[in-house]
Amino acid sequence: MLADTSILDLIQDDEDAADIARRAVRLGNAVVIAMALCLIAAPAIYLTLAYGL
Repeated sequence: MLADTSILDLIQDDEDAADIARRAVRLGNAVVIAMALCLIAAPAIYLTLAYGL
């Protein structure tokens, strides 16, 4: 049955699992960097537009 299957059953060996983990870590790092840049840029853009600095 479909409910009895797991995503872990699709992973064949440890090399595939390590590759998936590496990609997840890289994606997580990219998301954190993008969030940090937005938190820096958004107030700067707001101040520039609001006060004409």
